[in-house]
Amino acid sequence: MKALYISYDGMTDPLGQSQVIPYLQGLSKNGHQFWLISFEKKERFISGGAQIKALLERAGIVWVPCTYTEKPPVISTIYDIFIMRKRAFAFIKKEKIQVVHCRSYISALCGLWAKKRFGTKFIFDMRGFWADERVDGGIWHLSNWLYRLIYNYFKQKERAFLLNADAIVSLTDNARTEILSWQGCTQLSIDVIPCCADLDLFSPEKVLPEQKQTLSQQVGIAPGSFVVSYLGSVGTWYMLPEMLQFFGLLLEKKPHAIFLIISPDKPEQILNEVKKQLPDIAPGKIVIEKAERKDVPAWASLSDLSLFFIRPLYSKKASSPTKMAELMGLGIPLVCNAGVGDVESVLRSGGNGLIINSLSKEEMSRSIAQIDELLKANRNNNIHCARAMFSLEEGVRRYEKIYARLHS
Repeated sequence: MKALYISYDGMTDPLGQSQVIPYLQGLSKNGHQFWLISFEKKERFISGGAQIKALLERAGIVWVPCTYTEKPPVISTIYDIFIMRKRAFAFIKKEKIQVVHCRSYISALCGLWAKKRFGTKFIFDMRGFWADERVDGGIWHLSNWLYRLIYNYFKQKERAFLLNADAIVSLTDNARTEILSWQGCTQLSIDVIPCCADLDLFSPEKVLPEQKQTLSQQVGIAPGSFVVSYLGSVGTWYMLPEMLQFFGLLLEKKPHAIFLIISPDKPEQILNEVKKQLPDIAPGKIVIEKAERKDVPAWASLSDLSLFFIRPLYSKKASSPTKMAELMGLGIPLVCNAGVGDVESVLRSGGNGLIINSLSKEEMSRSIAQIDELLKANRNNNIHCARAMFSLEEGVRRYEKIYARLHS
C-alpha cells in the first residue's frame, strides 16, 4: 500500500527511533511504500537529522521533517496542525496515498480530515489515552477554563477517531477492554500491539562477562553485591520516592544490596530525593549512571533484580512500558506495582516478576520476603516471554496483518 505516516513526535527523538522507525523499516521490506511526516525539535534535528535521513532513505522511506513549534502554548500546536494538514494534502494528491497512519491524537486530527476529504483509509494508532495523560500528568489543569475546553474537545475527538477509523491500535488489552465498555464502542475492532523492543540489542548473548566486570569496577560495585536497578527517567509517572523506600526496606534483608539507577536525568535531582527518603544511607549504596543506548544492556545486566513503580492513574491503563520489554529481553526478574497497562497480566502469564498491589510498607515488606524464591526461577522465562510478546518482528507482523486487511 501507499501509506502516509504522521507523527507529532520526532524521528530524532528516542521515541521515534525505537517506536516508529523499526516498524516502518519492517513494513517497507514487506513492500509497502511510506511517506513520513514528523515534527522535530531543532537541537535534536541539527545533531541527528542527517543520520536519520540516511537511515530512512536506505529503507526507501520519504521523510518530510517539519519543525516542532514550542511557543506559545496551544497556538503553536494549532500552527503545527495547519502545517501537518498542508503537507498531507500535497502527498495525498500527488502520490495517490491509500492509507493515513496516525500516531496519537494530534496526528489523528489530520487522518480523520483526510478520510472525510479524500476517502483515504485511516489508522488510529492511539498509543494511549492522550487527553487523560495530559490531565493525570499535571500538564492540563482542568481548573483552568482553557485546558478544560481543550480536554473536552479531545475527548469528543477521541470518540470520533474510534468510530471512524478503519483500524484502531491500542498498546494494551487493558485499554481495549476499557474502550469496549464505553457507550457506542462495544462493537469496535481493536488490535493490541504493545511497545516492542530491539531484542537483538537487549539480549544477554550480546553482553560479555568482561563488560560487566569492567562496569562494576568502574562504579565500585563489589563482587557479591545484590544489585537492584531502575532503568529510565524518574519524572512525571515514575514513583522514585516509593522505589527508594522499597530499597531501604530491602537493605534490612540484604545489607549488601546496591541500587543502580540508569537514567538520563540529572544526578542532583535523584540525590535530592535520596536525601529525603534515605537520609542515613551509606555512601556507595546508590549508584547513578547515564548510559548511551548501546551500553544500556550491559549496565542493566549487572542487575539481580529490576524495579519500576508507575503511578496507577486512569490513563496508565493504556501504558506499555518499553523498559519492561527491554529488561525481560535480558532475562532480569522484575518488581512492579499493579494498575499499569498489562504489566500484571504479562508477569502472571509466564514472566518472572512480583506485583505489589499497594505501595504500603507492609505490602513492600511482603514482596521483599518473596524475592529469594523469585530469584530461583529460570531467567529464560522472561526472555521467552519477551520474544513472544515484545519483539520488533512480532510488532511488524501484527501491523502487517492490519495493512493486509485494509488492502483486501
